[in-house]
Amino acid sequence: MTLPAAELAVATHPGDHDTIDVTYGELGRWVVEHALAVTGPVREVYLSGPRDTSAPAAWRTEIGWPVFRVTPA
Repeated sequence: MTLPAAELAVATHPGDHDTIDVTYGELGRWVVEHALAVTGPVREVYLSGPRDTSAPAAWRTEIGWPVFRVTPA
């Protein structure tokens, strides 16, 4: 699938999805402090997951939150 280009704040969540809400919270806090959230879906890219390995500790999910930067990096 090809997604349209977007400026994203990105965090990678390690492990299974039982605690992915913590990573979303940390990313959301960063967005509030450093950027403006913009309209558009949050993106999840499964870098490694159950289809790749049966070891949940090895799973990696990239979360991309659409933003418009308002402070320097």
